[in-house]
Amino acid sequence: MLLLSRLAENLFWIGRYVERAENTARLLNVNYYAGLEISGRAREYWTPLLELTGGEAQLRAKYGRLDARSVSSWMAFDRDNPSSIASSLAHARENARGLRDRLPSEMWESLNRSYLTLCFENVDVLDRDGLFEYCTAARDASQFFFGIAFATLPRDEGWSFMRAGQMLERGDNTLRVLQSRFKDADALAARGDPAGRALQDQRWVSTLKGASANEAYRKSVHTGITPMRVTDFLLLDEYFPRSARYSAMNLSEALEQIDRHHPGAHPEILRLSRWLVARLQYARVHDIIEKEDPGLETLVQDFNRVGAAITAAYFEEE
Repeated sequence: MLLLSRLAENLFWIGRYVERAENTARLLNVNYYAGLEISGRAREYWTPLLELTGGEAQLRAKYGRLDARSVSSWMAFDRDNPSSIASSLAHARENARGLRDRLPSEMWESLNRSYLTLCFENVDVLDRDGLFEYCTAARDASQFFFGIAFATLPRDEGWSFMRAGQMLERGDNTLRVLQSRFKDADALAARGDPAGRALQDQRWVSTLKGASANEAYRKSVHTGITPMRVTDFLLLDEYFPRSARYSAMNLSEALEQIDRHHPGAHPEILRLSRWLVARLQYARVHDIIEKEDPGLETLVQDFNRVGAAITAAYFEEE
């Protein structure tokens, strides 16, 4: 019997929400400290981040300004922002609360502890210059949760749905970060001044650091940091856990594991996920960026199509 759709959906979204909290923490942490290292207008640092995560209009309506303090509060603690760290962890906990009899107790305890520790903080964190510690705690909480899941959760459909949600969220985030960076790079290049070039170089380093890819990149690529080489690594590397290709491969694997329980039940999902893997396996970075074939936007849409197909097949069935 297929895992009850409500339980499957909860596990899928636990994977997405916990991964989203980690991704937001990574972006916020790197962006905040990059802004401290290089002088410039606040808008130059924070607008690209808001374009990536959404919510600039809501932020301005609530805070009346766009600066390091308002954006940090919006992305870290604000429950009115559905993508904030606090909101993501709260949603993950709410989904897990109804599964306490089906989850290993350590997984629930980990998630509940993270909720109690992180979801009731406020701007006092900024007043005591504690944003780095807060974001690090959120990142570690995600890694701790998934580590416990890896060690304790049976490799049944529940595991596969949670893994699919995690990988779908991770791959989508990696692609959107790269989209934002190239859009931002075009704007900085148009300025044609040394400050713009320095900011562009710094942001590509930040992109690697935000994915915990700086050391892995330098071990793999020995010819310096350039936009195309960074993009090639974060898009197409077969072995780096946060690359888009690695995420697509693991997403497809999770969906194939679900299909093995019910052979042939939803072939369209497997077709879409395998097509995504094939795109990333055989694509060349110059074709993606310069020829836009398939292009970053197309790859984002491919991830979204897989997510929509999962929802339609497993969570909306009568």
